[in-house]
Amino acid sequence: MSTPQATKKSTLPTDWHRADIVAALHKKGWSLRALSLQSNLGASTVKEALNRPYPKAERIIAAAIGVAPEEIWPERYAKRNFTPVLTLSSPNSSQPLQCAA
Repeated sequence: MSTPQATKKSTLPTDWHRADIVAALHKKGWSLRALSLQSNLGASTVKEALNRPYPKAERIIAAAIGVAPEEIWPERYAKRNFTPVLTLSSPNSSQPLQCAA
């Protein structure tokens, strides 16, 4: 009988839960609708940042709470700020190619 393998917990911070974001806004005296209207956006525009990446709305929410957007959505910003490291290599060699400058 096999034993189930323990899953590794990621050490990377996770995005805040949407209820935590709304609660933090309410503690500061804001609602998502009020933030949208104050920012001259449609009534439900800022709420879209809870469902999908929306940098402008993320900045509005973060400013109202008083933290950086990267703190609320670290996973989103890790993906946005990801820079791949590419190495050039020859298909027949294990040595990386060097570029002449």
